[in-house]
Amino acid sequence: MTAATGASPAARANKWIVAFSTMMATILVILDVTIANVALDHMRGSLSAAVDEITWVLTSFLIANAISLPITGWLTDLLGRKRLFIVATAAFTLTSVAAGAAPTLAFMVIARFLQGIAGGPLVPLSQSTMMETFPPHQRGIAMAIWGIGIMFAPIVGPTLGGWITDNWSWRWIFYINVPIGALAIFLAQLFISESLAERPPLKRIDVLGLVLLVLGVGGLQFVLDRGQREDWFSSPLITSVTIVAALALVLLVVHELRTRDPVVDLRVLRHGTFAVATLVMFVIGTAFYGVIVLSPLLTQILMGYTAFLAGLVLAPGGVATLLVMPIAGVLINRIDSRWIIGTGCLLNASGMYMMATLTLEANFWQVMFPRFVQGLGIGLTFVPLSTVALGAVPLADLGHASGLFNFIRTIGGSIGIAAMATFLERGAQAHQARLVGHVSLYEPAVWQRYQDHVATFVARGSDPATAEQQAWRLLYDTVREQALFLAFLDDFWRLSIIFVSVIPLVVFLRRPRRPAAGGVGEGERTGAVLET
Repeated sequence: MTAATGASPAARANKWIVAFSTMMATILVILDVTIANVALDHMRGSLSAAVDEITWVLTSFLIANAISLPITGWLTDLLGRKRLFIVATAAFTLTSVAAGAAPTLAFMVIARFLQGIAGGPLVPLSQSTMMETFPPHQRGIAMAIWGIGIMFAPIVGPTLGGWITDNWSWRWIFYINVPIGALAIFLAQLFISESLAERPPLKRIDVLGLVLLVLGVGGLQFVLDRGQREDWFSSPLITSVTIVAALALVLLVVHELRTRDPVVDLRVLRHGTFAVATLVMFVIGTAFYGVIVLSPLLTQILMGYTAFLAGLVLAPGGVATLLVMPIAGVLINRIDSRWIIGTGCLLNASGMYMMATLTLEANFWQVMFPRFVQGLGIGLTFVPLSTVALGAVPLADLGHASGLFNFIRTIGGSIGIAAMATFLERGAQAHQARLVGHVSLYEPAVWQRYQDHVATFVARGSDPATAEQQAWRLLYDTVREQALFLAFLDDFWRLSIIFVSVIPLVVFLRRPRRPAAGGVGEGERTGAVLET
């Protein structure tokens, strides 16, 4: 009995409960990326972490998520879909508790890594479960519900995370996963049926490929996260890890191209359009995730925003994406997708340009609007790019292509966060060194500000000597603040350039071929793309 017709009567009778329970687990995974962004500054204080260190909270989750995705199919064959769903949800819930209770940054990073491992299978499992539970004529509705749930998390996540952080504690952004996860497990146990499709023979897992993947990707992420703090290749540790990661990645490519059951099937890159589209998605992923980290840090550290307000800055971008994605889906079959993707990249670049021209006196709307523009660009980019990419491969390779495409996007996001954090730290140091050279009491403006600060502190009750020290400290803090702000602007400039640089690559994409009558139409292929 096939998955298309094999859903049990009980499962179909309770299909809406099944949809609800699977969607809760999926939303938890996606929510834990966006909800944590606005709490990073609060975590930084609680865990005694620097700006570049606190981003490890996100990168550790993303990199682990990317590593666990390729083995989801094998784990499903081993445990069964229902059992794997329950085990993964339980593990995600428990690691959420560990993340919330983290006493140190190291503990937090480990907990987030394990959380990412547990969360990797939940998104594809939710899709496959809903596809089998709903009858064929309702699968379009099922995927629409799934898509709404996926978009719900980026919209609500920043605002919800900000509100929880301001009113309770950042730790509760992880603790709230407990009742949701418990309810999802309870409902799954009662209402989700094991797949009635004949389980294929268990394939041997590509252990060597998986080990090389962990060493290569994990090592690369370690270098990007710790390189700045360890002074890069002057550190024997960074040098050693770089060599190991490079060798592992090279061996991974060689091995995966030769083995029969690769953990990451690189052979699908032989399709030129898919290869180009995957490269474009990697670059866009680096920029997109860089933005969602930089914006809340900028608004909270330098503009005095609460976590809730920082979340409100991000939320309109999610709304814009949600609004424009259906439009993009309609336009795909009417105009050349390359025009849609190119327009999306230009909108992203425009949003970053506007962010790069902000001042510290910018109001809420001036900060929010660029994020809204970027959200429009993301909506015009992701769906058309996915459609073009997966539409360029045969249906037989669609599963492998989808897995690789999403894997590369996630890796790009993790690298983007680490790179932007590194640039931010180095840029702040460079700008501070330059600005300090211009701070001299022989400068009339500096002298006047210094005297004003001294007078203010004396008026507050400080003795003259203490007031002078406080004035100097305040001047130094002002220089540090300006240096960090200039570093933020530099990062936004970089992101704008990255989005523009992608546009020439878009030219090499080809629109999916329209098959002959009786074949798989573009609408059906687009549906398959959205499902993956």
